[in-house]
Amino acid sequence: MTEDRKAQLAENLAQVEERISAACAKAGRRRDEVNLIVVTKTYPASDVRLLAELGVRQVAENRDQEAAPKAAECADLPLTWNFVGQLQTNKVRSVAGYAGIVQSVDRARLVTALDKEAVRTGRELGCLIQVALDAESGVRGERGGVAPDGVAALAEQIAGAQGLRLDGVMTVAPLAGPYAGRELAAFERLMEISSDLRGNHPAANMVSAGMSADLEEAVAAGATHVRVGTAVLGVRPRLR
Repeated sequence: MTEDRKAQLAENLAQVEERISAACAKAGRRRDEVNLIVVTKTYPASDVRLLAELGVRQVAENRDQEAAPKAAECADLPLTWNFVGQLQTNKVRSVAGYAGIVQSVDRARLVTALDKEAVRTGRELGCLIQVALDAESGVRGERGGVAPDGVAALAEQIAGAQGLRLDGVMTVAPLAGPYAGRELAAFERLMEISSDLRGNHPAANMVSAGMSADLEEAVAAGATHVRVGTAVLGVRPRLR
């Protein structure tokens, strides 16, 4: 059964690889400019192990109660765990124990909590600012994230934190507002925000955008990382 699953995952990864390569070629970009993060939420640790055997090096989860035991079970693997879900401050201690990068940093309180935990454990934690392209000034987005005009202040706070590293920005294509259904335009706006950010923080060059349905648009816009789940692992089991 494991061999069957491994073959299925290998085939799916090859198809995703073809899509990324084709999108890079179309955009005039080198293939090595785009990194694949496989979103493993709702799938078992055994799948994560198979993905690692197939060469995957970055995985993502969005719920700590599922991610923490899975990461512990896979602690021997050469993986970077990305946390991509909305993060409550009471989960920070757990997440900071296994995540290499938190992609959903969107408020000052969360930065303070992450920094405290990173310092306590002697780890450096990578942070992406989640940008909500459906949010008005000063309001959090429907799916988390800070409004575009709040990015600069949050970046300064992360950059000044002892245990954190400002890696860049992330977005989820919005379901409402002016960018709803306009994924390419949304990702191009994120690239503008990234460009502004790099003016003051040149090393913060990671741009995480695009999922199974819209990775081509993300690559076209200039994303450095795409987060793909369904196209690699299959349609998710329903959460009970």
